[in-house]
Amino acid sequence: MTSRKASLKKYNTFGIDVHALEILSVTSVSDLQRIIKEKHPSELFIIGGGSNMLLTKDIDKYVVHINNKGYHVLDMPSDENEVLLKVAGGENWHDFVLYCIDHNYGGVENLSLIPGNVGTAPIQNIGAYGVELKDVFYECEAVSRKDGTIKIFSRDECNFGYRDSVFKTELKDQYVITSVTFRLTSKKHTITTDYGAIYDTLIAKGITKPNIKDVSDVVVEIRQSKLPDPAKIGNSGSFFKNPVISQAVFSELRKKFPEIPYYPIGSDQIKVPAGWLIEQAGFKGKRYGDAGVHEKQALVLVNYDKATGTEIWELALRIQEEVKARFGLTITPEVNVF
Repeated sequence: MTSRKASLKKYNTFGIDVHALEILSVTSVSDLQRIIKEKHPSELFIIGGGSNMLLTKDIDKYVVHINNKGYHVLDMPSDENEVLLKVAGGENWHDFVLYCIDHNYGGVENLSLIPGNVGTAPIQNIGAYGVELKDVFYECEAVSRKDGTIKIFSRDECNFGYRDSVFKTELKDQYVITSVTFRLTSKKHTITTDYGAIYDTLIAKGITKPNIKDVSDVVVEIRQSKLPDPAKIGNSGSFFKNPVISQAVFSELRKKFPEIPYYPIGSDQIKVPAGWLIEQAGFKGKRYGDAGVHEKQALVLVNYDKATGTEIWELALRIQEEVKARFGLTITPEVNVF
C-alpha cells in the first residue's frame, strides 16, 4: 500500500500536517528487508505509532510505516509462574496491554494507555506508575537499517536507562525493532500500587485486593482524567523527561522551594516532576495560537488544531528557558524532533 506525496498527519499523534515522498506500509519482516535492500538507508524514515515524535518539516524520504501484527507464546519451562510472549512491533501498545489482561499475563498493567506501538517501546524504555518496560523485557528482534540482517538483543544489550536505551545512543537510527518478547507472570502477579494515585483510587472504589485488571482500569481512569486523547487534541503524551539530580543539588533547591515534590532514586539521586516545574513557571493551560500546554497536565504540549511542528518546538524551547532561569534545572524532551 503506497501513496504519493502523502500527508503524515494521521501517522503522528501531534497531528502535524507535513508530507513525505511516499508511505510504505510494512506488514512483515521480509517486506522490511526487501525495502531496505532496494533503498539506501538515507532514503528511509521509519514510523511506528508516531507517538514519540514532533515533525517540524516535510520528510523528503520514503516513510516506512511498521505495521506487522501478531502474538506468539513461547515455551518457558523453567518457571511455571512465567510466560514469554513475543509481540509484533506493529501492534498498538495499549491493545497489547489489554491482550495481557484478557489472558491473565501480569507485568504491564501499570503501563496501560501509553500511546505508541510495541516496537518503539524499548527505544524509549517507556514507563509509568512505578513500572518501566525494562522490568518485563526479555529480548527483541531488530532489522539492520544498513543491510537488512536480523539481530536479537538481550535485556543487557539494550542498556536501558531512564527513558533511554542503546537504540537512542550508540545504535540510534541503526535498527528497526520488529518484535519484542516479554517475560510476564501467569499466576502469582506482583501488584504495584504505591506510585501516583493508584492506591488512593483503588481504596476509593472499595478495592483492597486488586488484580491486574483492577490496576489497569484505574491507570486508564487516572490517565484519561488528566491527559488529552490524541484523537481529539494532538499531543505526544509527556513532552519532557523528569530531571534527575543529586541529593546535594536537591537540598539546595528545596531551601528555595520547600514545597517541591520529589521521588528518591537510589541513595543519592532525586527525580523532580517536570510537570510541576513547568506549572510553577506559569505555562500550565497557556495557549499560543494553536500550540499550547494542556490545562490539566503541564507536561503535555498540545496541538489544538493547525499548529505547526515549529510552533510547538518554539514553545518547548521557551519552557526550557524559563524553567532553567527559575530553578536552574534543565528539562530535556522525551520526544524526537525532526
